[in-house]
Amino acid sequence: MGDPNIPTDIAALSFEDALSELEQIVRRLESGSGKLDDAIAAYERGALLKRHCEAKLREAQARVDKIVIGADGKPAAEAASLE
Repeated sequence: MGDPNIPTDIAALSFEDALSELEQIVRRLESGSGKLDDAIAAYERGALLKRHCEAKLREAQARVDKIVIGADGKPAAEAASLE
């Protein structure tokens, strides 16, 4: 069901928690402080968090697509645009 390349600790995160951690990583990387090896590890984790967040958004889009209600009040299968 999920991406098998995503570690279980990341896969268990909600979208909000994953996004928050990703934002923290971005701030640390932007500050330029720390060792190169730590920055590389943070970047790699950030890339995994990004993929997890994207997957969560796709899942949410699919759920929204399923519950669109037509103008006549009847449910309709219609793609929703989240852009």
